[in-house]
Amino acid sequence: MVAAGAAAAIPAVPHQASAATLLSASTSHAAQTAPVPPGAKGPVIPASGYLVEEIADRTFWVTDGLYQSIFLTTSDGVVVVDAPPTIGHNILRAVSSVTTAPVTHAIYSHHHADHIGAMSLFDGARRYAQAEVVKLLRQTPDRNRPLPDVSFEERLTLHVGDDEIQLDYHGPNHAPGNIFVHLPAQRVLMLVDVIFPGWVPFAYLAESQNIPGYLDAPARALEYDFETFVGGHLTRLGTRDDIAMHQQYIADLKTQAANAISTFNVDQVYGEVDPTNPWAIFNAYLSGVADQAAQAVTPNWIDKLGGADVYTWSNAYAAVESLRIDYGNLGPFGIRP
Repeated sequence: MVAAGAAAAIPAVPHQASAATLLSASTSHAAQTAPVPPGAKGPVIPASGYLVEEIADRTFWVTDGLYQSIFLTTSDGVVVVDAPPTIGHNILRAVSSVTTAPVTHAIYSHHHADHIGAMSLFDGARRYAQAEVVKLLRQTPDRNRPLPDVSFEERLTLHVGDDEIQLDYHGPNHAPGNIFVHLPAQRVLMLVDVIFPGWVPFAYLAESQNIPGYLDAPARALEYDFETFVGGHLTRLGTRDDIAMHQQYIADLKTQAANAISTFNVDQVYGEVDPTNPWAIFNAYLSGVADQAAQAVTPNWIDKLGGADVYTWSNAYAAVESLRIDYGNLGPFGIRP
């Protein structure tokens, strides 16, 4: 949640503002954050508001500099993976710029609206998702996210024309139903909201609903044969090296979070907050532990990954909480002697 003062400082932007507008609107605040490392920067987004490029044989990515979608042109129509609303109709423009074929297949990476909130644009396409996605979409009906026509549990291999698209579910990670999309012939792998090539993860370890699954997902990704990685977000595509870099950042974060749980002086908390307010005590404790971990991690990554100064604290907080409640490292709140 953004503090009221910070929210008031953010320039107002139109309701239909593009990603490029949002980025330019925030340039006045550049001095508040560390410089973006060269390795985090991607291609310039054209004045049209989107970039479309062929990244493998008949495989294209579409990006607005914040979100990413891909599509594959086949002899039996176009297969699209995800439809971020910030790109919206530009996905259709991107497709029509390279083929006259219609979109015949649409794949949901997971249920979140920021990635599939424009799926309603693909009239007549057959839609595919993991079974958990169907359940979650039924909980929160949204006409812009139509229920998929086909669902699967663990694996579904689509054969479209002469092409193959492999959809795999290895259990919950960022969200239940978040899948690995593999194009074996093109050597492309898409896994959304887990690895952000060139950048640290989004806040609180990408706001993942299953942190252990999120932490295991990069190793799963490296089991695939791929050359190009699509993470669904931000400035550029990735490689296997980007996944390895992500794993190193996460390992550093986990190590320092565990160290902070073990060494943080909880006694100081009681002198700083109302001792009759348990939430205040616990909030101060967790914030202090996250502070200690983030201060140890951030300097190691400030010149390597974009946003290390922006999101390492919240990522440390999520790591601390997962170590406590998922892995049983309870620190001073363990079994009383």
